Amino acid sequence: MRKRERYKRLIMFLATVLIVAVQTGVFAYAWFHDYYTKEVIGRMYGYWGHWALLVLYAVMVVLISKLFSAFKVGYMRILDVILSQIFSVLVVNAFEYLQLALIGRWRFLTHLEPMLWVTGINLIAVVLWVFFMRVIYARIYPPHQVLLIYDKFSPKSLIHKMEERKDKYIVTGTIPLSAGIDRIKEEIPKHQAIMIGDLPAHDRNIFLKYCFEKNIRCYCQPKISDIMIMSSEKIHMFDTPLLLFRNCGLTVEKQVIKRIFDVVVSGLMLIVLSPLMLIIALLVHFYDGGPVFYKQERLTKDGAVFLVYKFRSMRVDSEKNGARLAMKGDSRVTPVGKVLRNIHFDELPQLINIIKGDMSLVGPRPERPEIAAEYTKEIPEFPYRLKVKAGLTGYAQVYGKYNTTPYDKLKLDLTYIENYSFLLDLQLIATTVKILFQKENTEGVDQWQTTASKREKQ
Repeated sequence: MRKRERYKRLIMFLATVLIVAVQTGVFAYAWFHDYYTKEVIGRMYGYWGHWALLVLYAVMVVLISKLFSAFKVGYMRILDVILSQIFSVLVVNAFEYLQLALIGRWRFLTHLEPMLWVTGINLIAVVLWVFFMRVIYARIYPPHQVLLIYDKFSPKSLIHKMEERKDKYIVTGTIPLSAGIDRIKEEIPKHQAIMIGDLPAHDRNIFLKYCFEKNIRCYCQPKISDIMIMSSEKIHMFDTPLLLFRNCGLTVEKQVIKRIFDVVVSGLMLIVLSPLMLIIALLVHFYDGGPVFYKQERLTKDGAVFLVYKFRSMRVDSEKNGARLAMKGDSRVTPVGKVLRNIHFDELPQLINIIKGDMSLVGPRPERPEIAAEYTKEIPEFPYRLKVKAGLTGYAQVYGKYNTTPYDKLKLDLTYIENYSFLLDLQLIATTVKILFQKENTEGVDQWQTTASKREKQ
């Protein structure tokens, strides 16, 4: 299996070329058979003109697919990949139709049918491609047999998460750090890979070096300091390598670009979504006669407190017994609110917060001050995530869940802060669309919890 790993990138590259070629080929047929006529275009295209159009289409397929992570067929769950591919096809063909309309001086407005056929055929092609590649991938790269090494915190939560991805991992053994370094080293070669849990840095380094020496695959839960190290800048001023940590959050120019993008996009979204928001407001009000909006204190950059706006999804007296997160099957949620929460439409009024400057389109989830204070007691580093503005969506919202532990939320948010780029914002916004179709991202905490804290000691 180790030899086959060498060819993984090549196989996935060829598979990517195949699906891009298929989609481009379908569009090329529509272009030459249906669109490239004098009646539609109004003028003749030269040899290079045809190639430029087709290459541009292929480039758009690649870029948009990468934006939605649509090629990660061996990494993401099959539903995630299918949704990514579907959204990619829809976006690419919408842009392409606009381009053709401009080329044809808007004559294409009456020639929509060929592009609909292109979209339909490409949707079928990408779905079949995903299933085909999953079968091929599973046969060539079966799941790794993993040994989980843990310390004082229970491994049950991590094992449960890994069991959800049996296509990637099979936990074939667990061993506590208390078993001793030598005993664990004896056990490691019996497995294809190891998963290092939340171990002390000294002990973790021993296993990392041992696996490096023996060429054994190793997965590791990163510590907060690891995330900072991963984003550091490597400098070579003399013969001793150095890592530079700037620790200043977003630079001024990044903040300006981010703010302009926030205002423009949220303003356009408010205009486009205003009819939908009006319908939602009427449904919320007429269900029980209560207020449409729910205002609540939340935290944003540097710990500043602001009032977040949401469509009310719970009963008016939902917090008469104090603040707590929504639970699984929470009886406080109204029928209208349940639908809104499942598709995240209860958060649309936060576009107003973005325009006001309280929030950003992308950033850490705005936490309630009292709940954040509880998290900070357990995790003193939790306020680190407030180096940027809170966001309508974000790294933790996309790659985590509503009930993700605060420690994992912190690590996800720090990953975003330390690796921020405008392209990352675009990718997270694109990926957010998929969350609307994934119920687990809105799943509440367990009945016994008032916060998302779940870490259990042995």
